[in-house]
Amino acid sequence: MSSSDPSPDEIRALIAPLLPLEGPLLPILHAVQDAYGHIPAAALAPIAEALNNSRAELHGVISFYHDFRDQPAGRQGLKICRSEACQAMGGAALAEATLTRLGLDWHGTTRNGALTVEPVYCLGLCACAPAVMLGDRVVARVDTARMDAVLAEGGA
Repeated sequence: MSSSDPSPDEIRALIAPLLPLEGPLLPILHAVQDAYGHIPAAALAPIAEALNNSRAELHGVISFYHDFRDQPAGRQGLKICRSEACQAMGGAALAEATLTRLGLDWHGTTRNGALTVEPVYCLGLCACAPAVMLGDRVVARVDTARMDAVLAEGGA
């Protein structure tokens, strides 16, 4: 456990108000992620104990839902659309080139902590494909030059 990991008592205090809920696991995981920016490994044992679940069951839930993270995310998210419309307009090649350029896989974070790259399956800009989202800003008709600008804006 690193010095920045929450203690078991901190996790117990955080999740205690949520335990009476019907089906408390997802609200608990969201609360922990909201508090720490991810779900630290140190939180798994107290959660599993409180819910009478195994750590393997928790891992299964955390890895199933793409919004949960077991590592800290970057300061901004870069979501690259993977829908059919964006793929048909060169989005797949753009995504692969971007990941290669950054030296990342999906869900990876740049070394400087600026960006985490995530796949998304529709940004609602199918007529203006391919599309990406940096933070809360959607960018349409993304080509290599526009992606360079997005990456620079994101601090990569």
